Amino acid sequence: MQSAVKSVALNALFLEPGESGGPETYLRELVPALAREYPEVRLVVFTTGRGRSALSRDGWGDFADVRSLPTEEHRRVRRQLCEQLALPVAARRVGVELLHSLANTGPLHGPGLAKVLTLHDVIFAQLATFGRATTWGLNRVALGAARRADSLITASASARDEICSVLRLDPARLTVVPHGVGPVPRADPADEAVVRAKLGLERRRVVLCLAALRPHKNQGLLVRAAGSLPDDVAIVLAGHQEPYVERVKELASELAVTDRVRVAGYLDDPELERLWSMADCGVFPTLAEGFGLPIVEGMARGVPIACSDIPVLREVGGDVPRYFEPHDPAAAAAAITASLGDRERGRLGVERASRFTWSDAARGTMEAYERASIASR
Repeated sequence: MQSAVKSVALNALFLEPGESGGPETYLRELVPALAREYPEVRLVVFTTGRGRSALSRDGWGDFADVRSLPTEEHRRVRRQLCEQLALPVAARRVGVELLHSLANTGPLHGPGLAKVLTLHDVIFAQLATFGRATTWGLNRVALGAARRADSLITASASARDEICSVLRLDPARLTVVPHGVGPVPRADPADEAVVRAKLGLERRRVVLCLAALRPHKNQGLLVRAAGSLPDDVAIVLAGHQEPYVERVKELASELAVTDRVRVAGYLDDPELERLWSMADCGVFPTLAEGFGLPIVEGMARGVPIACSDIPVLREVGGDVPRYFEPHDPAAAAAAITASLGDRERGRLGVERASRFTWSDAARGTMEAYERASIASR
């Protein structure tokens, strides 16, 4: 498949390997898909020092030119300076036509470059889920980058509508490009007995919630629901731990359900894959999302899903998940209980998930690149 765009720089300065959550998955799946679909297009990835080391170890040098700028994700001020000042200069020096920023923020200026921004969501402008400094910065940098981009990408029609409402943007400027789901790994998963022993899951049915522990992910609802679940069920909260984790642990103690909730933190891929294979249900009580990729990942594995009844998850999940009001612990407990081991919902989920591919995402992304290239002339 040929493209009118021949060279692209990708802004991955957000990358802290293993901790960047959904944006890291987006990077790691989309860029190889672009390389497969458009082998004639030159791809240059600008990332952090740790990011370059991780991507190089994973063989990215076979299909992309991976470069680092002098910053790391946790050095927020330095990272912003690199993104705003060093990145546009570096992109022009390597001679690319277009700069695609993959995670909500990007350079406000970049003469001579077409600019594309993936704006995953505007949760930072709607809910108190990040610290004040991060929220303040996101509101200003994301808004500025969105208004200056030649083309915008988001993953769902629901996210597009919220973005346009909050940021007062013309919907025609956004291209909706759903995420994909990769092949389900089958080789060398971590031994089930080891994972069960590590997380105290012997003789327990597993309800898996995969998400960073942040207020808008709403894991506290699952703690409130835990006491209403069957006695042999344990809820496993897997994902990067942020300050909200302390509130979740305190709530579990207050409600005397610490034996029903496992805060697993970050798990490597084989451990996570084994957890998926053990799960009798996947649950996602989120208050807001841009897409909801873990729902698709769970469905692809045949795991029955219970999740919040919000528009974006309806858009992604269709009729497959059981939905619940995300402020109602009793409704969540009922949806989870009904979903446990539901093989028919699992089969329907596999069919639903097959609609979402990274090859389609790569083609949709290239359409946005070509629109940006025309708009920047």
